[in-house]
Amino acid sequence: MQNELEYYIKTYFGVIQSEELQKISTFFELQEIPKGTFLLKEGNICNSMSFVQSGFLRMFAQAEEKEVTQWISNKGYFATDLASFNFQNNSRWSIQAIEDTVVYTIYKENYNKIGQVVPLWHELEKLFLIKCFTMLEDRVFKHLSLKAEDRYQLFFEENPELFNQVPLQYIASMLGMSPETFSRIRKKIK
Repeated sequence: MQNELEYYIKTYFGVIQSEELQKISTFFELQEIPKGTFLLKEGNICNSMSFVQSGFLRMFAQAEEKEVTQWISNKGYFATDLASFNFQNNSRWSIQAIEDTVVYTIYKENYNKIGQVVPLWHELEKLFLIKCFTMLEDRVFKHLSLKAEDRYQLFFEENPELFNQVPLQYIASMLGMSPETFSRIRKKIK
């Protein structure tokens, strides 16, 4: 029977045999991240990738005089600065626990060893990166093509748990709205 981490890996990396899933999962560590703790600070090199088992991680950056939330990872989602993780350059993002959070983390050193243990790893990794890129394309398309109210409604339908557990200004930022616009839309829809 598949454990939770193996399920997450399979969700992101595609069709993987049980034996390979078990091998990959041994490279991950279960960690408890207290509220407010940073997994990554902007300007540092990202050396880990984490799947959220419980809690919330916010990925954000400082832009001029405001913080911009790029993503909020909740159960089943991963958190990393993919560019910094892969190219080992300085991160543009910070990743911080919004509440006490439990994650499965793999460090870059162990991530690089997976290919020695799982022969199909490089093909699976390519599919993972394509999936990430496709998700990003979808987010950009929604931002460019949908009105603010439609973005709010769609995001709410896909992530209702976030609206009661995450500060709303983070969600507003993630949706490309001011807190005032977000609040106005929220009142109108209720």
